[in-house]
Amino acid sequence: MTIEPTLLAIVGPTASGKSCLAIHLAQRFNGEIVNCDSLQMYRGFDIGTGKTPEAERQGIPHHLIDVLGPEEKFAAGEYARVAKDIISAITSRGKVPVVVGGTGFYLRALIHGLFPGPTRNPNLRERLQAREEQKGRGYLHRILTRIDPVAAATMHPNDTPKVIRAIEVCLQARRPISEMFQLGRQALRGYRVCKLGLNPPREELYRTINERTRWMFEHGITEEVQQHLERGLPKTAPPLASLGYREALLYLQGSISLEEAVTTAQAKTRQYAKRQLTWFRKESDVTWLAGFGNDSRIQDQAAQIVSALLT
Repeated sequence: MTIEPTLLAIVGPTASGKSCLAIHLAQRFNGEIVNCDSLQMYRGFDIGTGKTPEAERQGIPHHLIDVLGPEEKFAAGEYARVAKDIISAITSRGKVPVVVGGTGFYLRALIHGLFPGPTRNPNLRERLQAREEQKGRGYLHRILTRIDPVAAATMHPNDTPKVIRAIEVCLQARRPISEMFQLGRQALRGYRVCKLGLNPPREELYRTINERTRWMFEHGITEEVQQHLERGLPKTAPPLASLGYREALLYLQGSISLEEAVTTAQAKTRQYAKRQLTWFRKESDVTWLAGFGNDSRIQDQAAQIVSALLT
């Protein structure tokens, strides 16, 4: 009987040490790393995205890092298609693919596939966004509750991009998106998937987030944003809407002080980490490790799990 190749997926909240654990396991088990963080795909955005510097990658090949220009967009379906090809190439070389990152929707698209919904409609999305801005936050979620209460119950009212996509699908497909979810998906086939989740103590995680965020502002995130703006990058570019970069932009515009930028980014990053944990806990078959990825004890635990799977 042919044994399916193993795919490792390391998940968890921001600042939990996912990249460190991924490098450790890739070294130990002859692996290559596949990025699953949407922001790390952008070239020129390094300080605020948590990219592992080249010198710290221990010679491990890293894929899907620095592959997008700052004005490009990369949907989850596109990520899944490209990542599948990369994973196939890695296994053909006799190596272990190690998928790592905190963008849960990318990972879900890769492993479980996406429902065959209608393509995006930019004009409709712009109109919906405008209505949300005119009527106030939560307006579109109330609309979704009327047309698809099942889907609305799974979404936070403030998660406007997800709510817009749900309404977009409902209107174009003329059926609830919750029904569309039941249709066939192109799930990843032919791999034994091992999901490892990092779940450090909450207070320690928040302290790490606060320290890392302040470090970003002390080591040039505002200068990084300024350089992009001087090169003509629009303020609406996707990376500039992300945590840390958004606050750095507001500071450069004079809307908030530097200290306000730091504390706001810290608070929003802590909130984001909490949402990530909520998302990944809904994923099936995750083996949770109660610590940070740079902890040797956690690394040993993870290695034991992987070793048992590979033997």
